[in-house]
Amino acid sequence: MQQYPSLSKQNSEVDKNPSLVLEMEKLRAELWLERSLNKLQNYLNDYLLSVLVTKEELSVIEPGIYRSIYQTLVNELNNSLPGVTVVIASVQAKTKFCKISYLSPSKLITSQALNSQSPPLAINLKSGKQLQIKSNEVIDIEDLQYLETQEPPAAWAIEDDFGNVWGWLIISYTPLNSATDSLTSVQVEIQSQLIKRAARLCAVALMKLKNIESLQKVSRSLSEFNQELERNNQLKNQFLANTSHEIRTPLSSIIGFTHLLLAQGYNPSSERHKEYLSIIQSSGKHLLALINDILDLSKIEANQLEIQWEEVNVSLLCRNVLALVKEKAANKGLQLRLELEPEEIVIVADPLRLKQMLLNLIFNALKFTTSGSVGLQVKVKGKLVHFTVWDTGAGIPEEYQAELFQPYCQIPNSRVSGEEGTGLGLALTRKLAEIHGGSVKVVSEIDRGSSFTVILPRSQMSEFEETEVGTDRKESISGDRSYQSGLRLSYSSDILLVEDDLHNAKLIDAYLSKLGYQVICAYNSMQMWEALKCSEPAVILMDIYLPDVNGLDLVRQLRQDKNYRNIPIIAETAMAMKGDRETCLAAGVDEYISKPIDLPVLGNLVSKYCQLSKKRI
Repeated sequence: MQQYPSLSKQNSEVDKNPSLVLEMEKLRAELWLERSLNKLQNYLNDYLLSVLVTKEELSVIEPGIYRSIYQTLVNELNNSLPGVTVVIASVQAKTKFCKISYLSPSKLITSQALNSQSPPLAINLKSGKQLQIKSNEVIDIEDLQYLETQEPPAAWAIEDDFGNVWGWLIISYTPLNSATDSLTSVQVEIQSQLIKRAARLCAVALMKLKNIESLQKVSRSLSEFNQELERNNQLKNQFLANTSHEIRTPLSSIIGFTHLLLAQGYNPSSERHKEYLSIIQSSGKHLLALINDILDLSKIEANQLEIQWEEVNVSLLCRNVLALVKEKAANKGLQLRLELEPEEIVIVADPLRLKQMLLNLIFNALKFTTSGSVGLQVKVKGKLVHFTVWDTGAGIPEEYQAELFQPYCQIPNSRVSGEEGTGLGLALTRKLAEIHGGSVKVVSEIDRGSSFTVILPRSQMSEFEETEVGTDRKESISGDRSYQSGLRLSYSSDILLVEDDLHNAKLIDAYLSKLGYQVICAYNSMQMWEALKCSEPAVILMDIYLPDVNGLDLVRQLRQDKNYRNIPIIAETAMAMKGDRETCLAAGVDEYISKPIDLPVLGNLVSKYCQLSKKRI
């Protein structure tokens, strides 16, 4: 900006017409004002443009850009207005004070200058005190508001469109020769306009800079979101590929060996056929385990996994775990080792989930170990119990260790490329440990093996209380286990099976018929009502998903009919999510069993309710 110009005093023709002098002075002042503001606007636009052009990567705008805008405003006003000192005071966060932070280098008052004989520039405040214009001088906001109301103003708020003040423009005037002189009045007016509009230009530039920063943050968030979507998509594809392989492999065995049995004619006495059936059963259990892993992870992520807190004998549980993997270890020529504390260890946990965690780790150890041994070590450290599963296997590269506990991720290893696995085991183990108030850590070295440690607190019962629903479920499970023998009945009873799937119906019919029951099959609601007119079943087995009606609606209708309301109803259904059992019980069923059905458990439930029906009769 250029300093404010004035007309030459040595102009006799002009002096003869004072009004013409005043008009020309106003015109020249207005032109100078617009030219000065345009120059300032161009500087500010250059800063904004530099942010848009030079930022190839999205990031937070550097604080230096904000400082440059403030300092440019100060310098340009100082250069344009003779006899005026311009500084900016920054608002101090969460206080009622500001601090002078921006002033022209030529106006900067150092400690050396303060010690000299030249007095610092100052502004009179409301209290009568003087504000010294020097770097880092602290000013009360009330004083700035007072200076803003003076005539001419000595302070201008730099604020956005919403009234948020970012700083204050402070002006120190040198007194003019005559306040009544018309030309002097023009100068005062033009200076005030320049300062006011310059402060507004600065505020607009700051708002635009904030908008740019907000857009960059949004763009960065969108970029990160897209990257996360891409990563999730890759994980999903990897999971689908792994799951497809896991499902197809046992299905191939089930379909293939079933085909052989059908082609050869089933002979119960044939050892080969018994082997075929054993493979079919094992493959089916593997499919069920895969589905359960997926459901467990979904329940955990939805915070819906039920935990049954019990006192667990750690020694007994660990021995049972190793017994389950003994055959697999022997098939690979590996030694199994168990290291326990001398004294008995008791921990409050869910025994089923604790066993699941240890089995996941041991199966992984066996999977990645081709020679040597796999072990389980249990140590008590204060109020914590450390379960460490170690192996002498291939080890895990350091760059992959951070991904170990991510769902659906599998670490590439050429030595075990043919082994089964979905990448869910470690993710489930960590989440289950966290639900128990614990954690999992890993130590691994290439070609020397790995060790995974589950750290759990010894006692948690005081922090978790079983709900009534949880207690009922626990009693139901223990009741099911007490009937695991599947005893044959000494009397015959009618069982009404309402099941739309033909294969499941034949399976249940064959099993219950073998136990001595007379099974009546109905494949829809109409057939069920017809069957009830012709028989008095001791128990009704009800599928929930039927082609013509919801099975729960049928249960409610039966409970409302005085002729059938006392018949025990067992729901046999694929509904296996949290709350499904409670939903079925609320509809009026007496018992609930999820598919795939454990036939001995079903047989014992039927036996239990048939005996209850007989007692009622």
